[in-house]
Amino acid sequence: MAETDPRLALEFCGMSFATPLVLLSGCVGFGEEYTRVRGFSNRDAGAVCLKGTTGTQRLGNAPHRVYETPGGMLNAIGLQNPGVERVVDDILPTLDFTETRFIANVSGSTIEEYIEVTRRFDDSPIDAIEINISCPNVKEGGVAFGNDPDMSARVVEACRDVTRKPLITKLSPNQTDIAENARRCIEAGSDAFAVINTLMGMAIDIESRTPYIGNNQGGLSGPAIKPIALLKVHQVFQVTRDHGIPIIGQGGITTAEDAIEFLLAGAAAVGVGTALFYDPLVLPKINRGILDYLDRHGLGHVGQVTGGLRLNTAKPTPLCGC
Repeated sequence: MAETDPRLALEFCGMSFATPLVLLSGCVGFGEEYTRVRGFSNRDAGAVCLKGTTGTQRLGNAPHRVYETPGGMLNAIGLQNPGVERVVDDILPTLDFTETRFIANVSGSTIEEYIEVTRRFDDSPIDAIEINISCPNVKEGGVAFGNDPDMSARVVEACRDVTRKPLITKLSPNQTDIAENARRCIEAGSDAFAVINTLMGMAIDIESRTPYIGNNQGGLSGPAIKPIALLKVHQVFQVTRDHGIPIIGQGGITTAEDAIEFLLAGAAAVGVGTALFYDPLVLPKINRGILDYLDRHGLGHVGQVTGGLRLNTAKPTPLCGC
């Protein structure tokens, strides 16, 4: 089976991943949603990121929360979750940690909430903690933590102080300089990065003249954002490679070819999310495709692909389009 092929296994922040595939937060609930699909197995993934968790229960946004777009999907769930105590006490004990690695996703409206949730997960069997810094800072007028390097670093530093578990910072593409943000987060104590989170977007019903999403805007994911995500992974890799800090590349991965592109751009692992909504059994297909690529290129291990991009000699123009 692909999931046990040693050529796909890797070490990520001290954790053993059976494959480079990671199931993304918000797409698989708390690790159980797709297990009811016949043929699906968490063993096909190196890790599973659990749904975003906050200090207390949240009911989420008003509907509609999801809308399909050409080449992607808009979502504005609003971090619906039962709160960290319920997740740690009731949900984590139901997970089979022999199947794969499980990563908590920490979200918050204040730095104090990030600290509270991270501290609680530190005292749990979770394997690692992903920090979702794309949440709005209610004390700073709703500006997303992840869109400002100073605020990003403050969140990472605060979480670093209360946990010894691996910290993975999920970077937002909705900012001016993602590489500078990554550099600041490394200084603050981030062990790894997830690149990228969704881009903000909108869809409008022209008959009612209202947005389809109840929250008016939502996060765009899926193949439409893949070229942007690839560039962001490449940019962050320029900062992380000298520090030995791994990247989970994500954004529109639906095939093995997509996954390999992200690996070449600098990702050590690749996240799959939106593709699961229309093909729940896509993971073994991607694993097999990566193995085929290794065979075709005479490579013995998936790690040999990471960062293997050969840039063209011509310098890219700073202008777009023409």
